Amino acid sequence: MSGDVAVLGAGMHPWGKWGRSFVEYGTAAARAALADAGVGWRDVDSVVGADTVRGGYPGYVAGATFARALGWQGARVSSVYAACASGAQAIATARAQILAGLADVVLVVGADAAPKGFFAPAGGDRPDDPDWLRFRLLGATNPAYFALYARRRMAVYGDTPEDFARVKVKNAAAGALNPHARYRTPVTPDEVAASPVVADPLRLLDICATSDGGAALVLSSMAYARVHGVGEPVRVRAVSTVTPTYPRTVLDLPDIATDSAAGAAPAPPFREAIARAAYEEAGIGPGDLSLAEVYDLSTALELEWYEDLGLCGRGEGAKLLREGATALGGRIPVNASGGLASFGEAVPAQAIAQVCELTWQLRDTAGPRQVPGARAGISANQGLFGHGSAVVAVR
Repeated sequence: MSGDVAVLGAGMHPWGKWGRSFVEYGTAAARAALADAGVGWRDVDSVVGADTVRGGYPGYVAGATFARALGWQGARVSSVYAACASGAQAIATARAQILAGLADVVLVVGADAAPKGFFAPAGGDRPDDPDWLRFRLLGATNPAYFALYARRRMAVYGDTPEDFARVKVKNAAAGALNPHARYRTPVTPDEVAASPVVADPLRLLDICATSDGGAALVLSSMAYARVHGVGEPVRVRAVSTVTPTYPRTVLDLPDIATDSAAGAAPAPPFREAIARAAYEEAGIGPGDLSLAEVYDLSTALELEWYEDLGLCGRGEGAKLLREGATALGGRIPVNASGGLASFGEAVPAQAIAQVCELTWQLRDTAGPRQVPGARAGISANQGLFGHGSAVVAVR
């Protein structure tokens, strides 16, 4: 049985700081995706919501919350949470339902209303929570964590702050062409260098913001797509949600220790393993990609993803960037959407938004940021506590 499911529709609510409920953003994105698919709300068999822990109980039961907002019509619902991987987990749940024959049409929705400033754990004392501990014991806020990775790249590979700034300049140029992006103004290297230091060596423009926003997809079986006249839809061919393997030589916070008891054989780093599993399932490799959407929480982390996805060798990310290969018009554009540099974080929506961008690119409808002849793309990020997240889409 083919593992492909069709992407019939993609929709988004623009990113920003709108000060309204996540439900409003999610339902707007859902309606846009349904309209794009040409599918009526009553034709949806299942709704999978990516949760936001900032929305109270409605956020924890996002699937039912969005179904209620759209109007109860009897669809089954699921709600998933995997931090920044929530959107990919929601896509995986929808795909599994379709391939199992439990649903023909599934609506996947994620939305968030983010706090001002950088994310932090919820209040209260939780000494069993590694995310809480990394803030309280290590003082490792997200920007500090991003800066540790940047410093490691500088020490191990010779990357420079100027290399990190180039990532921001590239993504801002793409984001300026995206009507859904929050930040739509090109940025110069001098402007990055002049922005305030947040966690050395990263400056304010090296780090993504927190945002409100929503994204949605309408997925269906290939048979449903054919019956409804969609001749060559974009297809989700693989979803990777793998966990790390031990031993781990580079820590991913909030984990602050390792345990080798599960095995001692050499293993690829976690993010590399996420991509490898996606490639294996999809039956393609890095050389088959037309573009990639990756999780640029910071400029330095984008360079890590180049290597983890196999777009270049280990330590060669900055070289690939300097050559212009990952810019629009380059050999393998990365973050043609503008990335989180242009959108900011709306956590449950992010991985879904990445697949929206892949969909538009593979349909050849991305407008001025279109990657010519796009046929295959990968999205990649990760969530807290070892949640992998990658999706391969093809046309």
